[in-house]
Amino acid sequence: MIRDDLPLAEAIRSALPHVPLAELPTPVQRLDRLSERLGVELWAKRDDLCSPEYGGNKVRKFEHLLAAARDRGARSVITFGAVGSNHVTATALFARRLGLHCAAAVFPQPMSGYARENLRADQALGVRLAFVPSPLLTPAAALALWIRLRRDRDTSPPYLVAPGGSTPLGTVGMVAAACELAGQVRAGMIPEPDRLYVPLGSCGTAAGLAAGVAAAGLRTQVIAVRVVDRVLANAALTRRMARRTAALLRRALPGFPEGDPAAPLRVRHEQFGRAYAHFTRAGQEAVRLAADEEGLALEGTYSGKALAALVADARAGALAGRTALFWITCNGQDLSALAAQGDPVQLPPAIRREFEKADHVAS
Repeated sequence: MIRDDLPLAEAIRSALPHVPLAELPTPVQRLDRLSERLGVELWAKRDDLCSPEYGGNKVRKFEHLLAAARDRGARSVITFGAVGSNHVTATALFARRLGLHCAAAVFPQPMSGYARENLRADQALGVRLAFVPSPLLTPAAALALWIRLRRDRDTSPPYLVAPGGSTPLGTVGMVAAACELAGQVRAGMIPEPDRLYVPLGSCGTAAGLAAGVAAAGLRTQVIAVRVVDRVLANAALTRRMARRTAALLRRALPGFPEGDPAAPLRVRHEQFGRAYAHFTRAGQEAVRLAADEEGLALEGTYSGKALAALVADARAGALAGRTALFWITCNGQDLSALAAQGDPVQLPPAIRREFEKADHVAS
């Protein structure tokens, strides 16, 4: 039951398995120079700063997922992602914090600088990596990892962490995040946003924010900017995730608001580009704008493309007289010290070959 004296974000976090990993609430910040340059009222939600170890949207999801792994007695977690993915590195970092080993099935992506740094960090963290040539093969690779871990080290089954942490349980963390934002709006820390821009990858972050916006009674539209193939990220899948997450919360938390949790969601496709993790000119321009005008460190695969959609809307006049919020989902902490401990020579041969490929450039 939701208590009158308990903020909704806190009630959500306490209704399901939870371990505190993030430093909350994360700040809201007016982007003064970008607002002036684009002619809009522009704010950022600084989830890139949610942890001194590693920021970004994954941390809120891990608060529930890794708590569930711990509660089940798991000694290892298995996840999936691209070679050098942010998600794999983040999973390994926070799993280690709870004394859990991490293994991951990974597939190719363009070798950008951040992907190389993540791979070195993965090696330093002792992640057990299994390479497959296609993401379609990751379930079979994960099953093989599960069998090997049970044989080699685990007395209890490893816990599976879905790509991006996007299950209803993980998505609960982003519902609480939107309710946290609503509290900041009501405290006068930020105007109520008309539009909230966020990348759409594994669907959980956008679905959770939409469900949380609806539950908190905000009038904000959640603009989910697709950054992966349409078959993996689309309006139907994201709405389904929002509704499944809300159903989980209604079972765990009597009194959780009714209504359609997917109603605030709007999915956009025009910023995707040629393929996953291939940078676009618009995305790279947005990354440079954020760095030059506000000192923000974004990347071209996710956050740059989401900001590019906002910039395009501002230039087209679609945000005139409106307040826009850019939700920063990437890591804002420096991984270089950890990455320096990783030796790419020690990576499995197939992954080392990926590491040695030429840097991807904007296209």
